[in-house]
Amino acid sequence: MNPERQTSQQVGELYAEHNSWLTGWIRNRLGCHELAADIAQDTFVRLLKKPKYFSSMGEARAFLSTIAKGLYIDHWRRKQVEQAWLESLAHCEEEFVPSAEHTSAMIELLCELDAMIAKLPKKVANTLILSQLHGLTYREIAERLSVSERMVKRYMAQAMLQCLLFKSDRSL
Repeated sequence: MNPERQTSQQVGELYAEHNSWLTGWIRNRLGCHELAADIAQDTFVRLLKKPKYFSSMGEARAFLSTIAKGLYIDHWRRKQVEQAWLESLAHCEEEFVPSAEHTSAMIELLCELDAMIAKLPKKVANTLILSQLHGLTYREIAERLSVSERMVKRYMAQAMLQCLLFKSDRSL
């Protein structure tokens, strides 16, 4: 049998055995059946993209619930980014409000940036945010983070490197 077909068949079997359980498990946490069904579906799509074999039902459920947790955290983070974007638009004059397409692209970019910043070490992320969003000087950042200005410069160098890598990944 073709290994890809076998993998799809195994994921199909996992879906048949665990989808109802997973949807209920997510619904109990989120309180929304439709969102739970979407996240459960996305969980199995992820499993199709990166197959994994399980030795027991408990191992399969633990893995599926871990994927689902990550997906619903991503969902809520995206909602927070969307809300912040919409709140910022509320202060714009009507002639400067972007199109729906531009808004969608901007939300996607902001979510990607949020994910990139979340992967940075905490002090590096804080340095980037304090510098670029709050306009603080390196001296002010050093005081807030209780580090030297030299460390702030190192943190900014790390952050800028990640920003450059992020930019190059987006242009590919």
